[in-house]
Amino acid sequence: MGNKHLTNLYRPQTFAQVLGQDALCRILSRAAGQRKLAPAYMFSGTRGVGKTTVARILAKAINCRHGPAEEPCTECRFCRQIAQGSAVDVMEVDGASNTGVDNVRRLTEEIGYAPVDCRYKVIIIDEAHMLSRSAFNALLKTLEEPPSHALFILATTEPHKFPSTIVSRCQHFVFKRLPLKDLQDHLQDILQRESVPFEPEAVSLLARKGGGSVRDSLSLLSQILALGEEEIRLDTVKDVLGIAGREILQEIMRALSQQDCAGLVAIVRRLLDQGLDIGFFLQELTSAWRNMFLLKQIGEQGREALDIPQEEAELWSSWAGTFSLSHLHACWQMTLEEQRRVLSSMDAALALELLLLNLAYLPSLVPVQDLEKGAPTAETQGGVSLAGEADTDAEVSAGDGFLQEPPDAARVELEGETEAESGPAGDWNGFLRFLAQKETQGLPGFRLSKGRVEGDTVRVTCPNYLVQRMKEPDRYNRLLGLVREYFGRELSLELECENGNSQGTADLRSKVMNDPTVQNVMQQFQAEVVEIKKR
Repeated sequence: MGNKHLTNLYRPQTFAQVLGQDALCRILSRAAGQRKLAPAYMFSGTRGVGKTTVARILAKAINCRHGPAEEPCTECRFCRQIAQGSAVDVMEVDGASNTGVDNVRRLTEEIGYAPVDCRYKVIIIDEAHMLSRSAFNALLKTLEEPPSHALFILATTEPHKFPSTIVSRCQHFVFKRLPLKDLQDHLQDILQRESVPFEPEAVSLLARKGGGSVRDSLSLLSQILALGEEEIRLDTVKDVLGIAGREILQEIMRALSQQDCAGLVAIVRRLLDQGLDIGFFLQELTSAWRNMFLLKQIGEQGREALDIPQEEAELWSSWAGTFSLSHLHACWQMTLEEQRRVLSSMDAALALELLLLNLAYLPSLVPVQDLEKGAPTAETQGGVSLAGEADTDAEVSAGDGFLQEPPDAARVELEGETEAESGPAGDWNGFLRFLAQKETQGLPGFRLSKGRVEGDTVRVTCPNYLVQRMKEPDRYNRLLGLVREYFGRELSLELECENGNSQGTADLRSKVMNDPTVQNVMQQFQAEVVEIKKR
């Protein structure tokens, strides 16, 4: 291919050639043809989706010798000059390097003069969000009362950084990412024009790596073509760009499903030894979790919603059966949230290892099976979960990861005032066992720890904040009903506040630290308990 630059060689020259932006191109084309132009336009969207390209096409359409027209002819002197960047009345300014107010003032002064050669003066400011506040203020007056021969186009990847006063004076068009299939078809079309054989899987991987950006995808394709090989092959693309293939993802799924710790560590080491792109790998892993979750949740409808080939959908559908729905959802969320943390970590290898190990051991650390059963908690059923000071959460921090033990696993049980095993039926300890049975049956239960029966009265002792909750009519009447159901007679119920904490912070920490589950998590992940708090 010689020294051709694909980005410039295949840059669209008319609205009809622009990919993936049909609606906004149709509006702008009609506005150019009917001379119904706004004084200023704001083009926003991610990089490489055609913002500057469409701005140039609009400048050509309104300045074309045969226009203003809905499409530029691309052949006249004005169209060629604008395409080459040599038109004196069409100025492209880099907002990143011309942020100061003086640069903008010069532009606003020049815009007041009539065009030298063209029909309209067009100012295209790229990365316009980089302008300073004073520069925006200098631009505001011109946008408010622009000359009839002038047109401003502000292109940006970060529209949220614009002052609202500027946005309100512009027609705002949002450019979207190019769909994966359209981008893949575009790359294949270019390769066919260049008479370069290719494997479809290799082009599909290039399109995914491009992330919806036409410019990024063409740059990657140019990098591959620079090798001068006769055919673009999948293995070549993976080696040159440092991309992990689908085989690696399948190995990871197998290791995760089997909780193969050694296998996961070996995979991470192999990824790093090969110099693979960790950022893109995490994107692919996140997409894999999404695909499996949707396929498992909505079946055939999920295949229609996913922008992937049928063969790949069948592959992920088979892997989805290996994991529970709750596990898939948790892995999807955790991988998505941890991407930036892994990439910004001082030791990305260890951070990636930790993420994969957390994903593998999620079912052991979080009761996923309980979530699947949909068993309602006491709170959702309107009941009360009373554990007094025993109801605690242990938050365990492991490096860059974060694990939180479920309440039942980290809860420190307090014993009653007498031994539960020795009390006769009909006493306080028997009532505690009765409540525990109610809870295991999925009925509203109450985790009481201290209490006693005195004559016709049951007295429950608990901290002040729980007493206040228990005095709410619904909760009080529910507990009273259980008391009378167990004891079989009309008893009254009194709630008493404790005289201070029966268990100090030191005792509470000691019980949590001695809990076998907490010790297991700390040993397995080299973690430490950073905080213990009461619920």
